[in-house]
Amino acid sequence: MATADLLLHPVRMRILQALFETDPLTTTQLRERLPDIAPATMYRHIAVLTENGVLEVVEERRVRGTVERSYRVRKEEAVVGQDARATMTRADHQRAYSTFVASLMGDFDRYLTQPGTDPNADGVVYQQAAVWLTDEEFTAMVNEIRHAVMSRTGGERDGGRRRRVVSLVVVPDEPGSAVAG
Repeated sequence: MATADLLLHPVRMRILQALFETDPLTTTQLRERLPDIAPATMYRHIAVLTENGVLEVVEERRVRGTVERSYRVRKEEAVVGQDARATMTRADHQRAYSTFVASLMGDFDRYLTQPGTDPNADGVVYQQAAVWLTDEEFTAMVNEIRHAVMSRTGGERDGGRRRRVVSLVVVPDEPGSAVAG
């Protein structure tokens, strides 16, 4: 598993989000999806993710004298594990959360700027609810949510399916001992 520093960098997070649950993409295809990232920056961060085993090269082919590589995410490596999270300071968590929220905002902005978007018809959901749970109930709820989402990943792309990004944030109202696992 990777470290928070590796995965929660703003550019690397966007690259990973673009590659999650999609066909392998070339750097050129990634640049089309993320046009605001400079080419040199894109190449540098893809190299970092590949060197650290988070991305893997699934195909190489010659194109006009250069090698074009297609990448995919190694899901098991694209997770900040419990041990890594346990070593993060409050400042690390603040930086990681800020990066995560900025990434969500960027994804939503990119969605809204596309022609033909209709948040109501497209099923856009942003919602917040407060629940009162014991530590055990909380852990069970988080595991249920994870299972509901993860059991639906890896679906085949066909005419009736669209890629949707599901994000989960859980913030306690006050400090406690609950750790979802």
